[in-house]
Amino acid sequence: MSNLVPGASPAQQFAAHLLATLVAGGAKRIFLAPGARSQALAIAAGQLAEAGKAELFIRLDERSLGFTALGSALATDDPAIVITTSGTAVANLHPAVLEAHHSGVPLILLTADRPHELRGVGANQTTEQVGIFADAVRVCFDVEAPDEDGSLDSIEELARIALTAARGLGGQSAGPVQLNLAFREPLSSTLPNAAAVVPTPLSLEPENIELEFAVLDGATPTVVIAGAEAGPDAVELAEAFGWPLLAEPSSGARWGANAILGYRLIFDQQPALTSQIGRVIVFGKPTLSRAVIRLMYNEGVDVVVVKSRRMGHFDVSHRASAFVDEITLDSEVDFNWLRQWQLADQTLRLAAPVSAELSRREIVETLWAATENAQNLVLGASRMIREAETWAPAKPINVFSNRGLAGIDGTIATATGIALASGQKTRVLLGDLTFLHDVGSLVIDPVDSPLDIQLVVVNDHGGSIFEALEMAKALPATAFDRLFRTPQQVNLAALALAYGWRHEFVQNEDELREALELEGRVLIEVEL
Repeated sequence: MSNLVPGASPAQQFAAHLLATLVAGGAKRIFLAPGARSQALAIAAGQLAEAGKAELFIRLDERSLGFTALGSALATDDPAIVITTSGTAVANLHPAVLEAHHSGVPLILLTADRPHELRGVGANQTTEQVGIFADAVRVCFDVEAPDEDGSLDSIEELARIALTAARGLGGQSAGPVQLNLAFREPLSSTLPNAAAVVPTPLSLEPENIELEFAVLDGATPTVVIAGAEAGPDAVELAEAFGWPLLAEPSSGARWGANAILGYRLIFDQQPALTSQIGRVIVFGKPTLSRAVIRLMYNEGVDVVVVKSRRMGHFDVSHRASAFVDEITLDSEVDFNWLRQWQLADQTLRLAAPVSAELSRREIVETLWAATENAQNLVLGASRMIREAETWAPAKPINVFSNRGLAGIDGTIATATGIALASGQKTRVLLGDLTFLHDVGSLVIDPVDSPLDIQLVVVNDHGGSIFEALEMAKALPATAFDRLFRTPQQVNLAALALAYGWRHEFVQNEDELREALELEGRVLIEVEL
């Protein structure tokens, strides 16, 4: 580790060496919100970005900042660094931190703080930041304020632990890490230049983890359930053993010959077939279908969970008979089982009526058709992701969605982070309430790389997803609307104009297809 620079602020010395070490360790994207207590970190981040050693993104709002960083880490699997000042700035990261915790996304939070002698005495912008995220962070270090006589030797170990924990190399799933950094005045200086710091290479070797296997009876009628972040392993297993694959749209597994696209229709209309299921193999985190979740509570169905390095432990029914890494069979599979599912799927999907107007089904199918190769599709936590569960075609494309907690928070910001990190056209399918919940994320730093992002807002003037609730029939319509549906009449065209986005109002499939090929920041409104 480099020596101290005479006359430099201890805060700046520490910030320069810490950020240089984290960036050298692979965390090359830094997300910053402005603040005074974090100024040393901001200066160091700017120096690294100017030298081309890191990418720096600035946001005004810490909640948006956190989800933008989350999107970047989702797209790349690389830890994203998040820098905030003290006080409520830290608290505003909480929704993104919770989502990162539950979905295994690597974030390194550098939260600036007052020194220990100014805590608990009424100092401005000071609250208890240590433990503010509880167990949602993999590790939390409260780092004492550096002083002129302090050593920088501990920084290497601090950075190594943060990078290892964020990436999930210690045996647990990846996720957020908090380094709460106390700083005393003077809070910054121009030296040292973080870009000139040459850190010692860090050793981030993963632990050797012993794999667990399950040997199963191939004669048992089995379906493979692919929830969020299941990935191609679910496709490989289903095709290797000839089992039906029930894959959610954000699973990364909704493709291949065994994909049963209309499984929701089958559960609704073919009970004779679904009642034969004797085993489910679960990948990722399934959250969308009540029928699928009920299946796991069925005493006659064996539940085997394939362990997820990202989504963590999944056993909602407390009935899983095994948590394994690999599966093999001790007998032959009856391939007629798969053929029954494929026939039911084809029959029910062909029988479903096709609207002459631009319906939710046509919106889903058009977006899937338009998205190719390395392009991205982001699904908000609204009614449309459930429509996609029924109507999305089988196609191996990059689909993202915040399903760790399945909240509507930060959808625009998450998509922005994905677009920034991947450099690819990114399309977002969301409802009007999900859009309005994160409308502040339409503010884009003009220094950012040009964004190619289209927000497809299905505007049904409120939360139509709540119409499926039991209360929709029990409450008077006026009470239900106010308490649940929350109707809105926001002028989305004017809103887009105010934030510098292009607005396109589409009424049919041809107009939607044309709008999806536009470049830049575009808000595509479909009114239903």
